[in-house]
Amino acid sequence: MICLELVERKSYLSMEPLIETIYFGGGTPSILPIEQLRKIWDTIQDNYDCNIQEATLEANPDDLNDKKLSELLSLGIDRLSIGIQSFHDSVLQFYNRSHNAEESLNVIQKARNAGFKTLSMDLIYGFPHEDHSLWEKDLEATLEQNPEHISSYCLTVEPKTVLGVWEKKGKFKEATEEFQAEQFEILQQYLKEAGYIQYEISNFAKENAYSIHNSNYWKGIPYLGVGPGSHSFDGFHRGHNLSNNGKYIKLLQSGMLAFEIDHLSKEDRINEYILTALRTIWGINTKWLEKQYNFNLLLLHSENLKSFKEQGMIQIEEGMITLSDKGKLLADYIASKLFI
Repeated sequence: MICLELVERKSYLSMEPLIETIYFGGGTPSILPIEQLRKIWDTIQDNYDCNIQEATLEANPDDLNDKKLSELLSLGIDRLSIGIQSFHDSVLQFYNRSHNAEESLNVIQKARNAGFKTLSMDLIYGFPHEDHSLWEKDLEATLEQNPEHISSYCLTVEPKTVLGVWEKKGKFKEATEEFQAEQFEILQQYLKEAGYIQYEISNFAKENAYSIHNSNYWKGIPYLGVGPGSHSFDGFHRGHNLSNNGKYIKLLQSGMLAFEIDHLSKEDRINEYILTALRTIWGINTKWLEKQYNFNLLLLHSENLKSFKEQGMIQIEEGMITLSDKGKLLADYIASKLFI
């Protein structure tokens, strides 16, 4: 179905027809046999104008072995994003992960031996504990592996998830916001001292190792997403595929797309840009906003900007608004105060 959708939607990126990045994500694409991945890869190459600069595969540690790693590299995958989450087995068991810490360490070494030059490791912070020792040890173990890229996200509890049910029954208590903020600051400190650049709130990289794919997404460059629940942007409108697998397959088999356009107002597009851009090292380009939407952010929110600047939350230089390390703790709040 993925290949069929790729063929049916090959005109979607008419504004940006050259494909420079491929990202296999959205769950656990590493469980796919190499034959299926190759079929998807070949379909892209046969139907799109490609000049691939980066090809990433999200992977679980226990899905990869020497043979699979070699095959991925031969296919053209040059970047792995490995879902490590933690190097503590007790924490991994709590997250219901199928791998353990030893498997994580082994697969990192195997990936290096196979020839992968760029590895990204995903970590989760905010696991409730009496102190920050578990988190600090996770960071130390991560840095010992010397990955080119690290992504880290806070443990969140959603109502209809297992953690949400446990919390409702009193079996689990989410960490306080203060505890989560302290762990975020520890994350910043450790990675900064190790030479990583926080180029987006949740993403850190060595110099010249930023994710090209994600950077393009944050900069508003058009992209095509295929598969159930995937999102796309053609330069003007955003859209998404139905997330229901059965409905997605049925529609494609009947010759129809499972794609729905999200109609965004001018205000929606401005606010979306502010929210996304502020999270990055590049920040909000107020000159571009004024040229593109006739929206003078510096004038409209002069008081809020002055207050944030005096508090050391933001920097404003040559029309660019960026967050300080202190401001990154409150990125979404600051963005909300700059909305139209």
